[in-house]
Amino acid sequence: MTDATRFNQIDLTRTSPAYWRATFNHPPLNIFGPETIPQLNEVITALETDEHVKVVVFDSAVEGFFLTHYNFLAPLEDSTRLGPGPTGLQRLPDMLARLSRCRVVSIASIRGRATGVGSELALASDMRFASREKAILSQWEVGAGLVPGGGPMARLPRLIGRGRALEVLLGADDINGALAERYGYVNRSLPDAALDPFVDALAKRIASFDREALAETKRLVNLNSLPADSGDRSGVGRVHHCTWTTRDPGADSNTLKPRVSRTRRC
Repeated sequence: MTDATRFNQIDLTRTSPAYWRATFNHPPLNIFGPETIPQLNEVITALETDEHVKVVVFDSAVEGFFLTHYNFLAPLEDSTRLGPGPTGLQRLPDMLARLSRCRVVSIASIRGRATGVGSELALASDMRFASREKAILSQWEVGAGLVPGGGPMARLPRLIGRGRALEVLLGADDINGALAERYGYVNRSLPDAALDPFVDALAKRIASFDREALAETKRLVNLNSLPADSGDRSGVGRVHHCTWTTRDPGADSNTLKPRVSRTRRC
């Protein structure tokens, strides 16, 4: 029996007690903002505390967008007032670290753009599968004068190697599904029509196995593969540093203020 919960921007569907789906549903672009943080936190807390769930699939209901960047138009205070999470990290990296270390197996099913936070959530998931035709992954932040805030500097080198990680992070360009598979950014890219059946079958197979065996196997893999949760050591929990130019409203329309450095915690 299917049980569904609506968190405004995230639909949580309990396909069975052991198999859940968390679907991002914030049209038109699936932008992640400070209002999304408590909703995602509720989902991750439920995964941490439920006694039956074994596997969760993250996907999207918005055509062309898995999950995109942080909403920088929101007031800065909406993000900073949230404070750190249980790990001591800021809220976004806290949730991603907890997802990686959670006993539940997490799978990102990527159709559309997974950029910024979307890429970081996919990297924090245990497995990533992408539509060959429709998936786009990107850590675009450096191209906009930002430092990524959700830990890709720690996770990407472990998946794809230092050189390719720097290509993704410093090139700040789109990576399609086929190239993401070749690099190891995702486990596999599949024809778009085959993505949902494949992920669903894999999740159901995992959900049929013993919960303790799944959790202990994941724990041992984590010991040999995950970055430390300390931002100073691993790059998890870095803040966004952004620099931009603004116009002085009292000056000539062609006069620009000096560049002002701002810091935004996410």
